[in-house]
Amino acid sequence: MVNDFELVDPEGGDIAGDEWEPIDVTETEADRIAQKRDRKFEQFEERIKDADQFKVEQSVFDDATLAALYKLVQDGHVEAFGGPLSTGKEANVYQALGPEDTEVAVKVYRINASNFRQMRDYLEGDPRFEGLGGKKKDVVLAWVKKEGANLERARKAGVRVPTPIASERNVLVMEYIGNEAGRAKRLGEVHIENPETAYEVLREYMRRLYSAGLIHGDLSEYNVVFHEGQLVVIDLGQAVTVHHPNSRGFLERDCRNVANFFSRQGLDVTGDDLLEFVTTPEPDPSRD
Repeated sequence: MVNDFELVDPEGGDIAGDEWEPIDVTETEADRIAQKRDRKFEQFEERIKDADQFKVEQSVFDDATLAALYKLVQDGHVEAFGGPLSTGKEANVYQALGPEDTEVAVKVYRINASNFRQMRDYLEGDPRFEGLGGKKKDVVLAWVKKEGANLERARKAGVRVPTPIASERNVLVMEYIGNEAGRAKRLGEVHIENPETAYEVLREYMRRLYSAGLIHGDLSEYNVVFHEGQLVVIDLGQAVTVHHPNSRGFLERDCRNVANFFSRQGLDVTGDDLLEFVTTPEPDPSRD
């Protein structure tokens, strides 16, 4: 792995801090499309069900999920679907063609997710989801909205993450991180030639997330990938605001995971040292 891990510049203007915005999880246009079931939607549904890449996971694609995909196609966010990038208990991710021959990733969350209760652990206590009911559908829809919002906040704070593009019901479209050879490799899958620089970049990203009021909550070498000379933080669905009652415990765990990984790469780092760095505001150069 090359050693030019580039930091991303934060966007100009006001960057989100520890404030929060409520997220709406009411009925979406996809629900209305599924209820109406016009001829064009039924034709799209048949094409999807006949596509080889979707046949294995037919249970994932109920009418409303297919309607969400249909709406994203109608809105021009997806032109054609490719094969799966990953499959899991919580979601499947597919490579797809976006507008103007761009590549995008389409993440389809399962409404009947097996770790539904774990999702609630991250949502309950997050002020953006106060009053969220107990229905599985509402929890999964909230999770999708949450991931999109977390990605956007992280991006504005100067953390390299997949750019969110659009969401509809239980489907999220975002930037594809990879190339013609396949998805980008996770840190745990590659040899790091310069672990010192990689660690410095990742700890700075953790501090930027914290300054923007976010904690990843599941950060490790498996949720960071290397792409075109940059470290990219992925899977921010579970990320919580600093207002979450368990936010400190999540942050401490993230610091332990990251420090343990880089310790195995030969660095003299600890979770406590990383925690202190992340929670200490960056010095203001204008005060020098």
